[in-house]
Amino acid sequence: MYNIRQMDSKTAKKIKSKNTDIELLLRRELWKRGYRYRINDKKVFGKPDIVFRKQKIAIFCDSEFWHGKKFLAGEQFKTNNIFWETKIKRNIERDQEVNQTLSEMGWDVLRFWGKEIELNLAECIQKIKERINNAICLL
Repeated sequence: MYNIRQMDSKTAKKIKSKNTDIELLLRRELWKRGYRYRINDKKVFGKPDIVFRKQKIAIFCDSEFWHGKKFLAGEQFKTNNIFWETKIKRNIERDQEVNQTLSEMGWDVLRFWGKEIELNLAECIQKIKERINNAICLL
């Protein structure tokens, strides 16, 4: 069960939508390996965390809580259940809408969970590398 305390304004201000630890970890490794990208590109639908425009690859770094991984696995919220369930369900729907819209526009969408980035960074980089190489072959 999630242990959610009532969120006050100080706590809410600490929640970041960009430049999160998981994004920075993935971006630094990509940069170190010579990949150049855009971040939070407003010109791309859904404002992906990392964008390879030429190859039309959009990458999202999703936290398990805000994007509903544990919720989808059946975990429940201890407090304010209706609020959090509604919020997380809407986030999941929004992610699906973004994926579908980008795919219809010809974009390749990759989504990584935070723990996946933290524990398997090399695998995440390999997946990105493969997608970039496939896109280059199609250009």
